[in-house]
Amino acid sequence: MAVRLVSWLLPEGRVLRVLALSLLLGVLVGVIVAIFEWVTIELVAHELDDRSLAVIAAAPMVGLALTWLVLRYVGGGLSNSTSDEYIRAFHSRSPELRMRDVPVRLLAGASTIGFGGAVGLEGPSIYAGAASGLALQKRLTTWLGPGGAQMLLTAGAAAGVSAVFQAPATGVVFALEAPYRDDIAHRALLPSLLASAASYVTFVSIPFVHPAGGLNLAYERQIEAGELLGAVLIGLGAGLGGRFFARGIRAAKAQAKQQSAGVRIVVGGIGLGALAIVSDRFFGSPLTIGSGTAVIEWVDSIEGLETGLGLLIFLFVLRALATMVTVGAGGTGGLFIPLAVLGVLFGRVVGSGLDLAGLDESGSQIWPILGLAAFLAAGYRTPLAAVVFVAEWTRGGPAVVPALIAAAVSQVVAGNASVSTGQITERLGHLERRFTLPLTSALATDVFTVPPDATVGEFVFVHALGRRVTVVPVVDQGRYVGMCTVAATSELDREAWETTTVLDIADVGMASARPSWTLRDALVAMEEQHTELLAVTDESGYFIGVVDRADIVRLDEILDETGSTM
Repeated sequence: MAVRLVSWLLPEGRVLRVLALSLLLGVLVGVIVAIFEWVTIELVAHELDDRSLAVIAAAPMVGLALTWLVLRYVGGGLSNSTSDEYIRAFHSRSPELRMRDVPVRLLAGASTIGFGGAVGLEGPSIYAGAASGLALQKRLTTWLGPGGAQMLLTAGAAAGVSAVFQAPATGVVFALEAPYRDDIAHRALLPSLLASAASYVTFVSIPFVHPAGGLNLAYERQIEAGELLGAVLIGLGAGLGGRFFARGIRAAKAQAKQQSAGVRIVVGGIGLGALAIVSDRFFGSPLTIGSGTAVIEWVDSIEGLETGLGLLIFLFVLRALATMVTVGAGGTGGLFIPLAVLGVLFGRVVGSGLDLAGLDESGSQIWPILGLAAFLAAGYRTPLAAVVFVAEWTRGGPAVVPALIAAAVSQVVAGNASVSTGQITERLGHLERRFTLPLTSALATDVFTVPPDATVGEFVFVHALGRRVTVVPVVDQGRYVGMCTVAATSELDREAWETTTVLDIADVGMASARPSWTLRDALVAMEEQHTELLAVTDESGYFIGVVDRADIVRLDEILDETGSTM
């Protein structure tokens, strides 16, 4: 039975090799994440703790500037994305995360987070783990055999999450769950388990590492019926909140690509500094600075104290804005902890509201825990990882059951919203995967065209009879005009061929595709326009090439010829 289970999880003949590499990978990632956290927290962030408010407010702009300099000049123009890079690599036919980029992204993450950016350590840690997994696979391909890239990629990501949160089960589930919104990659399960456990043991064994605090989520007493109802309410609210937050993050990511680096850094630095000053004015501390563990400590410290509901909502808004500003300014970091922090605040808001309404007589401490599970599940589309995280940080307490309810409800309400831009809904079959490929995978650029002033006779004799093509793009000085077909010539008398131009019979209303489309988009357009050939142009209408339905059908042969894989 055990042998059958292992063979289901891994390809035959490589089990022991993959497991051995997974253990080695976990140790390597544990060391990398420990050094990254020590540099970010001990060397940088803690140095700001005792500084004046003016220094703390100015620090994020310095961090964003350093981040841009590191990515631009040390990294040669690397993007600021981290965990999204892992998800994109997971879905790639030939995943590529360069190991030489790991120190650059870790340094960029340390600059952003250490100087006060409102993102988490887990993003760079996930990237470092995934890239390490791919590096091991590439160096040992002969020994390991082909096809192990995705397994070690996922195992490395799991190890990164495990180390940074000291939560090995959460690392496994998050790494398997994050690439899909409604699916799990089961073949990487066993390597991820071993890499995650090895990374955790390595991380906590390093003497200079101080495990992250501020996540005191212990909840010991039994759950009451009213708390189950509260879990539903939190799930509903967190689903809506997660949906809007995800849209805000996506808009911030898009804005970061459109603005110049100088504008991003100045506006983002001023914004984060202003939020820190406002937070210090209302809460006595710049709670918008950093990943947010100080916020969770603050929420824990106000248990049993009179705290206005409006003040909690205000802090929730400030933290959400701080994270969006950091992302929009090009900061490097993860969104797991920022989502968890918003969830804790949201749960506290709901709990305070129920208390004011006289519906929470027990003064339950469970609401922040449920808010964390629901908001994290809604924002990242990882309900299992959110609940497992709660289970690990509450030591498997009774809060797990209502957390499951809150996470499930938030998933329904959140819909397809996600802070990740690389997720897909579920694992696709062979044909469906083909349709999600970029249109450029079947694009032909070396094609014959015809000018609009050519005669129909020239079109028939040169193209239809000479080259045996029935559809030809009409291009005027580089710009796409329409399509000319042999079928259109049948409506003309033979005598009119020499006096009628191609433009007179061309279908000028036939729309063109864009290089950013997928093959599915192209096929839909072909179906709507009843054509087998679709022109591809840029945004200005300049002709690039064509996509033929027949080429999409025979895409497997094309990929084989180019050495690619599905």
